[in-house]
Amino acid sequence: MRVWTIAKEIQRKIEAAEMWFFRRMLRVPWTARKMNEEVLKETETTRSLMNRIQRRQAKFVGHIMRREGLENLITTGRMEGKKSRGRQREKMLDGMTSWMGTKRVTDALSETWDRESWKDMIANAKGQGT
Repeated sequence: MRVWTIAKEIQRKIEAAEMWFFRRMLRVPWTARKMNEEVLKETETTRSLMNRIQRRQAKFVGHIMRREGLENLITTGRMEGKKSRGRQREKMLDGMTSWMGTKRVTDALSETWDRESWKDMIANAKGQGT
């Protein structure tokens, strides 16, 4: 489940790509010295791609946590066996709890069973970089 972890570098690339899309829509050449804020004002939008990705991640995690199965075991890290050497990779749940504003993973996972409170938690999440 490492596919959905978004490192800071990848987050910057996604935000840069989003701004590139806006610039292409407005046909602003890359040599034009135009600030990103000016481009956003012209398109009358805000940066929303990262926020949208994070909300979809949270919906997906809620879906997995309400089910019993292999996906749940893998996501929560309750698989048996040896861990690989070196620094452990960041888990999807660690990144999600940081932008949702919860202190512990268990606090966030306990909310998944109540769908309405989970939806409220997603709606009120403090998006990173958006």
